[in-house]
Amino acid sequence: MKKLLLFAITLGTYFSAQAQFGAPGFGGGAKKSTVTGRITATILDSLTKKPIDYATVSLVTAKDNKSVNGGVTDEKGKLSLQNVSPDTYKLKIGFMGYKTKSVDVATTPSKPDQNIGVIYISPTANALADVEVTGTKAVIENKIDRMVYNAEADGTNAGGDATDVMRKVPMLSVDMDGNVQLRGGAVRVLINGKPSGTMASSVSDALKMIPAEQIKSVEVITSPSAKYDAEGSGGIINIITKKSDAQGVSGTVNASVGTRQNNGAFNLTAKTGRLSVNTSLGTNLAYAQKSRVLFANETRYNNGVINTTSQDGYSKWSRQGYNGSFGLDYDFNAYNNVSTTVKYNGFSNGGPGSADYIINGAPFVNISDMDMGFNNLDWNVDYKHTTKKEGEEFSISGQLSSGRNTTDFMNEIIGSNFPAVNNSNVGKNNEYTAQTDYTYPFTKSTTLEVGAKGIFRSINSEFDSSSQDFEYNQNVAAAYGVISFNLSKKLKFKGGLRSEYTQIDFNTQTNGLQKNDYFNLFPSAIISQTLKGNATLKLSYNRRVQRPSLAYLNPFRNESDQFNIRQGQPDLDPELSDNFELGYSTFIKGSVINASVFYRRTGGVIESSVSSIVENGVTKSLTSYINVGTAQTYGANIFGSYNPKPKWTLMSNLGVNTYEVSNSETGVSTGTFLNYNIFARSAYGFGKGYNFELFGVVNSPRRTYQGKTDAMIFYGASFKKDILNKKGSIGVNVLNPFTRDLHIRTVNNSVTPTATLFQSTNIYYPLRSFGVNFSYSFGKLKFTEKKKIKNDDVKKDEQQGGMGGGIQQ
Repeated sequence: MKKLLLFAITLGTYFSAQAQFGAPGFGGGAKKSTVTGRITATILDSLTKKPIDYATVSLVTAKDNKSVNGGVTDEKGKLSLQNVSPDTYKLKIGFMGYKTKSVDVATTPSKPDQNIGVIYISPTANALADVEVTGTKAVIENKIDRMVYNAEADGTNAGGDATDVMRKVPMLSVDMDGNVQLRGGAVRVLINGKPSGTMASSVSDALKMIPAEQIKSVEVITSPSAKYDAEGSGGIINIITKKSDAQGVSGTVNASVGTRQNNGAFNLTAKTGRLSVNTSLGTNLAYAQKSRVLFANETRYNNGVINTTSQDGYSKWSRQGYNGSFGLDYDFNAYNNVSTTVKYNGFSNGGPGSADYIINGAPFVNISDMDMGFNNLDWNVDYKHTTKKEGEEFSISGQLSSGRNTTDFMNEIIGSNFPAVNNSNVGKNNEYTAQTDYTYPFTKSTTLEVGAKGIFRSINSEFDSSSQDFEYNQNVAAAYGVISFNLSKKLKFKGGLRSEYTQIDFNTQTNGLQKNDYFNLFPSAIISQTLKGNATLKLSYNRRVQRPSLAYLNPFRNESDQFNIRQGQPDLDPELSDNFELGYSTFIKGSVINASVFYRRTGGVIESSVSSIVENGVTKSLTSYINVGTAQTYGANIFGSYNPKPKWTLMSNLGVNTYEVSNSETGVSTGTFLNYNIFARSAYGFGKGYNFELFGVVNSPRRTYQGKTDAMIFYGASFKKDILNKKGSIGVNVLNPFTRDLHIRTVNNSVTPTATLFQSTNIYYPLRSFGVNFSYSFGKLKFTEKKKIKNDDVKKDEQQGGMGGGIQQ
């Protein structure tokens, strides 16, 4: 009954928002076609009549010069831009050493495809001075509210997984377990604009399940509007997977074999008339490799007693993951579309381990075994209706997500009086979502967006010890309104307000039923100014929330290492952050420069907390989570791309931000530290389908209120050759070839009224890999993204495997 009442409130709020903004009714008037088409052309040298490959082409709307599509020509000078909506455009062609040329082109619902034929461009000393690079399918694209990393254009990704891809995305920092931060803040990760139930258990594990070959692009959204769920204090990351949408049958096949892991990916689309069927399969297998762990724990009590525990051991874990999806998309006519997608993910990770312990001078040997599994099913149904009025759209969506994760572990101290530990945890996560959105353009420059949403989550966590069972229910009702308009010819504004009511109740058999309800308003605003030379200046503000997920809340005691226990905290409060950003982007003779500065204030920051406990006369460490205090973060980011030669691209990104947390009530004051991350890439095309790439990533030491984790460095290279008339490719790639292990040291210090704790962990993680990869495309590929539900509202565990323990590969 509560769920029905909450959903009624959601819909009532939505229609109230409509009445408040005066939005007209749905439909109305004659219909307009939403069929998309393609624009093709051949670019030749005006003097030699020879084709120009790698010419940069950008498609911009004639009415406001806004970039909507783009690409580069192939070795025959041919270009094909897919998924082009009917409109009037300008096609801008540029190439180093040639004059930029602009060609008018128009497509209509009755004639969506347009073949321009041959376009001649003339040599000149000016090199790409006026080309708008943002519309091209380069590795990096800059847009008003996001940066896009086109993973499919980066050959070094072959043979990896989504974690490897994320390490190369500008502004992101990724630790050794695959946990992601955006400019030092927590981030919400979506897949095709919607969450996956597997993410609710562990973001790092979910990313490892996705082969890199399935990823089309990664969107980094630093200034989300009120239309997005308010989750993610640092922003949103949206992973777009490959999908084809062309008449007939088309698809891709990818395979890679390496010393660290093997991947396989298959995508297939069959389309006839208005019906499209999509399916995909992906799998990965990581070999069992030893990760060495050195651990030291020292507790000094105020009475002079000192307890010490040291550990030198290893875990030898393997990892298997697979995913599959099946989707149907049908156009009833040019104005009504329905689509549905079912996606399933499965994952397992674990293996044996052994360690030598010294506890207060006495030696012991520990043997252990760990097994974790994740299975999840997501089902979406989406309906979209458009009208003749340009830009008017109504949609309604439903989503069901059902997941199950298991954790089983044992460890035993050989020849001691310590009891052996055997325990397991089964988590079940069910989530139901209903969402509706409406967009109405009052004029070509003024648009109103309104919508409503209800999310109903039910989580059960069952333990061997029934007294620890955990039941958690979270319901969210949301409504939003966003309006965008032009303040002048070159000055644009987009602002909105989102309201979210969160109802929470949870039950532990030891503490009974507890509740935590709250209501929040989340404003957002972006002002964008177009400057001379295709430069853009923007100023943005938004408020965000970070709700703790199951991994943070689950009170299950993970004793996979019985001297280093991990446990969630059910009564955590959400984080609330206010974000301000000033950004600037420009294009100078084919070079791209994007710079930004930002300030973020976050209240109720959630971090892991280490403390000492004594059980059966033995001192142990307990890692849990607390709302540590308020953080003020200042930062800057600069990205640049430059082409010294037409087929040579240099690219780099530098991000810096401060870390500082304080709490006057608890006396926490960390001081101010500087974090940074550096990304660099060089790619060169030798012609005849040969391509070579190098990349490197440096992440600075990472701070918490209790400690510090050392810096991490990743680097690699790839060599690829196009084969089978450019429908396929074969290549080799390497990652950290000169060092087998990535050495990460973490130090924590904890002071309590009775004791002082010092903890040091050294992890040697096997990262080096060599691989061979193959890919093949058949049919005509055309990538699209349908509107889906976006449940971007839950903070993920920043520790690997949720509450897992051990080291994953």
